[in-house]
Amino acid sequence: MDDYKDIIDLPHHTSKTRPRMSIEARSAQFAPFSALTGYDEAVKEAGRRTNSKIEIDDYFKEYLSNQLNIIKEHIKEKPEVTITYFKKDLKKSGGEYLTYKNNIKKIDEIKNLLVFVDNTKISISEIINISSSVSLYFSNICF
Repeated sequence: MDDYKDIIDLPHHTSKTRPRMSIEARSAQFAPFSALTGYDEAVKEAGRRTNSKIEIDDYFKEYLSNQLNIIKEHIKEKPEVTITYFKKDLKKSGGEYLTYKNNIKKIDEIKNLLVFVDNTKISISEIINISSSVSLYFSNICF
């Protein structure tokens, strides 16, 4: 304690040119910080789950093809169609299954796409289920 004898009883220094720092500002100096930028986001991304794509059998592929053919026959009517399809994840393997419902504008066989009236495009190869009022009506008659 003898080392500080010359300054121990001096009054606390207060600047004459700078304002006193608030308690909030002082405490912020000692707040924790993220040493690794993006680490929290990377942990969240690693924990996010995705689904694997379901591989459908030939029988079901034929069923989907028949449904598409029925819809194609009525494409001028722009029937309302409900599609369940697989959407690949852009950041990791797998993806998610989504259901989309709207009126169909055309079936683009060259690009293998369904095009809806709002210009949404869904790849035919990603579809796992199709239903529409026309396909239900005609499938009941045919089966």
